[in-house]
Amino acid sequence: MDFTTGGRLEVRITPDDVGKRVSVRLVTEDREPGATFTDVVGVLTSWTEGTLSITRRTGEPVRIAESSLVAGKVVPAAPARRRGPATSAPELDRVAARAWPPVTSEPLGEWTLRASGGFTRRANSVLPLGDPGMGLDAALRRVTEWYAARELPAYIQVSTGAEGTQELLAAELESRGWIREVSSRMEIAALAPIGDLDADTSAVTLSARLDDAWLTRYQRSSGEPSPEARTVLSGGPSVWFATIAAEEGGAPAAIGRCVVDGRWAGFTAVEVAPERRRQGLAKAVMTALARKALDEGASAAYLQVETDNGGAHALYEGMGFTVHHSYHHWRASGEDPR
Repeated sequence: MDFTTGGRLEVRITPDDVGKRVSVRLVTEDREPGATFTDVVGVLTSWTEGTLSITRRTGEPVRIAESSLVAGKVVPAAPARRRGPATSAPELDRVAARAWPPVTSEPLGEWTLRASGGFTRRANSVLPLGDPGMGLDAALRRVTEWYAARELPAYIQVSTGAEGTQELLAAELESRGWIREVSSRMEIAALAPIGDLDADTSAVTLSARLDDAWLTRYQRSSGEPSPEARTVLSGGPSVWFATIAAEEGGAPAAIGRCVVDGRWAGFTAVEVAPERRRQGLAKAVMTALARKALDEGASAAYLQVETDNGGAHALYEGMGFTVHHSYHHWRASGEDPR
């Protein structure tokens, strides 16, 4: 990483660069011969009282003492991925929201407040794509009041790590005591290679209707699924459910869900019975759903997976998925997450 001009390290950023993507080098030990240096790349979210805050693409905030800087510069927005379809973070976030629609929603300027009786954070959080139409403090008061009226904790879904994401909002929420709880990755891939996978799909049944058998395998169903869960799962432009029946009855061996929305096919709820894992069932479900989505004109795929789900990351990477950006759910402090 080149920081030099004429062989000298230079700090070429100032507090006026807040909101821009920067790369900095800092000394982590005394400024003596043999000192240790490290580099940080991300969005400069604040620079006050001698401390910089930089948010990495993963959403991790890094605080740096101004006195430790030895070099710094503004750098271009994160480059487009070399693999997978070209898209922006706001486009993907909007498509994913349509594939997981809330039971009720309300606009707040360009933000969308979503509620679904507590079924998943995605369907019970604010999607803040744009300007709320008022000052941030007033908007946050409105958000907390809206969710309190529905006896729900207030969450805001914030994306990081790509052009058009909300690192500055994340920093503002943190400064106001909001708590980042769960982080996930938005991953994308070309759809055709998934449909071309060498997978035995003969046991996969596809249906446009959500049935009780499918729900018995779905991990978020504990007992009788709520009406809100059924509404969210059934919603979306063109929804398909995949099922591989168990060999001896009971809950299905594997399930999956895909929502086709124009060029996009969104995969969710791909689950396999513990005793049937590593038998290619998830691959078969994904392949069958991809072929159906291709038949409906889709060409690109996406999915959302929690950051700490290592097994899922390995599976999807093997199918050609790459990380596009991350998103995080921030909860208002002092509220019961339930």
